[in-house]
Amino acid sequence: MILPGSYLFSLILLALSLLCWGSWANTLKMAGPKWRFELYCYDFAIGLVAAALLISFTFGSLGLDGFTVVDDLRLAGKRQDAFALVAGGIFTLGNMLLIAVISLAGMSVALPVGLGSALIFGAILGHFLNPSGSGVLVAAGCIAVLGGAVFSAVAYKKYQALKFAEGQAAAAAAAALAAEEALAQNKPLPAKKKALRKKPITGKVIFLSVLAGLFLGAFYPLLDLAREGENGLGPYSAALVFGVGVLSSTIVYNLFFMNLPLHGSPIDFSQYFTGKGSDHLLGMLGGAILFVGLTAGLVVARAEGAAQVGPALSSGIVKGAMVLGAIEGFVVWKEFKGAEGSIKLYLGVMLVLLALGIGVVSVAPLYGAG
Repeated sequence: MILPGSYLFSLILLALSLLCWGSWANTLKMAGPKWRFELYCYDFAIGLVAAALLISFTFGSLGLDGFTVVDDLRLAGKRQDAFALVAGGIFTLGNMLLIAVISLAGMSVALPVGLGSALIFGAILGHFLNPSGSGVLVAAGCIAVLGGAVFSAVAYKKYQALKFAEGQAAAAAAAALAAEEALAQNKPLPAKKKALRKKPITGKVIFLSVLAGLFLGAFYPLLDLAREGENGLGPYSAALVFGVGVLSSTIVYNLFFMNLPLHGSPIDFSQYFTGKGSDHLLGMLGGAILFVGLTAGLVVARAEGAAQVGPALSSGIVKGAMVLGAIEGFVVWKEFKGAEGSIKLYLGVMLVLLALGIGVVSVAPLYGAG
């Protein structure tokens, strides 16, 4: 298998991991709101497994050591295989919930709240399972990340209220204009329409984001267990078994989500075949991008000697994906277009708190217990 041979190469792989984890959701945005997230998830899983097979039997089977991914799988213990499969299943449930939130509220809300919740849950769980480092710093970092998530949620709620008020004002202006035209033409006044109502989805968005974060925060410790011990899986084989878990669990979970949808009406599997080729390709690309990011991080964690990167730097770079995704949401996709100054201020504070919290949580293991 191919592993980083230098510190610089490890840093390049970490930067690639950050870019992939922070940007894969752009493919869902590019597919558009008409392509249901449930259908996107099928293509996402297919693309992820396709990338897993390609990478495993190229980078995972080449190199001077002559050790292939097949050899790794043969030597791995059944327990480690099971951990990787279960990790894939847990990740899938969390990621599908996150994808649903992105389709409802956008990247700049789903990623800070969802991945922020995942970071908090994972940091607390990791500290209790392996109480090394500073508990005070872990707590402080989690509080900062929680603050960032709260500011994101508040900004979204205020923006929804702003857009609803604008819609009400536009409807009232249209009604007044119609009444003026009717009077000018001596026609009966048009019947009054009921005030426009919009189902409040802020609560649903926050709940689903936090729920997604709980699952996403739980999958990585299981993947770590799959790589521990003499019979532990290597980075490429762990990622491959993880991918199998993602594909198999997607089929199971989607039976539920398509019949009892989180938003909208139930859909039939036959609608999958009505999608455009570009919709399917975007979903597959999203899965492939995320898998590349996952594998890059696992490979760096296995680096040896001078190629090793400190855990604090490695963790901080990868966790920064939520900040990158949030920026892409409101800069590239204009998810808060036309927002007033106070909302933009909330978004700015959100980014600062997220970055601060990620940094503090990442360096916490470097300090003595306390």
